[in-house]
Amino acid sequence: MTMTSAMPDGRAERASTKSFYLIAWRWHFYAGLYVAPFLLVLALTGLMMLWTSVLSGRDGEKYYTVTPAQTQVAVSAQADAALAAIPNGKVVQYIAPRTEEGAAIFRVNNGDASSMVAVDPYNGTVLGSWDRRNGLYDLANKIHGTLMIGDLGDRLIEVAAGFGIVLIVTGLYLWWPREGKGFGSVLVPQFAARGRQLWKSLHVTVGFYISLILMIFLVSGLSWAGIWGDKFTQAWSTFPAAKWDNVPLSDATHASMNHGGVKEVPWTLEQTSMPMSGSDAGKMGIAEGQPVNLDGIVAFARSIGFNNRFQLGFPADDSGVWTLSRDTMSNDSANPLSDRTVHIDQYTGKVLADVGFSDYGVPGKAMAVGIAFHEGDMGVWNIVLVTVFCLSIIFMSVSGMVMWWKRRPAGASRLMAPAVPGDMKLWKTGAIIMLAVSLLFPLTGAVLLTVIALDYLIVRRVKPLKRALS
Repeated sequence: MTMTSAMPDGRAERASTKSFYLIAWRWHFYAGLYVAPFLLVLALTGLMMLWTSVLSGRDGEKYYTVTPAQTQVAVSAQADAALAAIPNGKVVQYIAPRTEEGAAIFRVNNGDASSMVAVDPYNGTVLGSWDRRNGLYDLANKIHGTLMIGDLGDRLIEVAAGFGIVLIVTGLYLWWPREGKGFGSVLVPQFAARGRQLWKSLHVTVGFYISLILMIFLVSGLSWAGIWGDKFTQAWSTFPAAKWDNVPLSDATHASMNHGGVKEVPWTLEQTSMPMSGSDAGKMGIAEGQPVNLDGIVAFARSIGFNNRFQLGFPADDSGVWTLSRDTMSNDSANPLSDRTVHIDQYTGKVLADVGFSDYGVPGKAMAVGIAFHEGDMGVWNIVLVTVFCLSIIFMSVSGMVMWWKRRPAGASRLMAPAVPGDMKLWKTGAIIMLAVSLLFPLTGAVLLTVIALDYLIVRRVKPLKRALS
């Protein structure tokens, strides 16, 4: 007969609960050990990206302001001015001003080089130019997405995001009020506490409030990840090209419109094939007899509701299309419900595809809103919330390390992980729960299984290693 079975029911239940608490604490400790450095990097670079976008714009469109006048020069004349600023260049994109005081932005390619040129839309004067995707936002974005080590960095962050879910689940269990304490002990920090207990109280309260937002950030952030995003999730939730109404399709997908690590195409469209110009397919667009050129396309865009900032991609080759787009992921607007992408045949002016938010599937709609929220694109309230959230993540990461350091005896040569409970009857239950959460994210699940195998086959059998990691 075991000691637990000999106990009265109440004591046995308390012992089992304590054992499960210790199991959850160990999961939380080890997950946090891996996740915390990544969360720190993601929060810091996220703040850099957010405020660079707010202050100067992702494409540098806020660097220059203009004085509004009664009339504007033709967009084609603005494009010519931009082209003259980059010898031997080719205009490939037009970004309409967000406000009356905003400059028109043109992307001009010259071989492998790509430049952005700001033009005053009222007089056609070139205001300045700069290398595309070579600013502070782009540096932060590269660190945020790949740690500047390519696919390896992407995979490491994806694993961290998966373990971040484990961190949330175990954290919520650990934070749940027990031993006669009410929710007040979670909702309000215990400022009267001192030392490690104060840090713990602040960690619990801040963690409780940001847990749901962190979950949203982790899941929406994973939509960019190489395994979970591109192959596991996006593959089955992409917009069907069959809805292009039998127009000819290119071998290229919408993802070809992205540039480097920066995503500019609505998430649900990335894997969908692009339509092609050069047929009689499509619906009525530019009126017959009207020229299908830059000025005509921009006028048509205004007539169908593309107001303020929108982007216009030029045909890439003889079979390419004009592409009008407005979406919150590209910071064109603050309302994901206004997302819209329109492809126009470069020869006939017919509309080959017109996709809005209402056409997305449920995952596409969720991600359109989730990514816009993640990037702080939905207005001032969103900017404030994301700023507070990133600062809270920094605090959570630091406070977790401080609590560990304060709990650790001076001069200890071990990690001082939470103790293994004496009664391990619930170990399998805890492992199954955490494994199920992790396996929702394949790469994290694979790493978790590897860690469990290494622990069982090596760490437990090598005493110095077992002691160091205990």
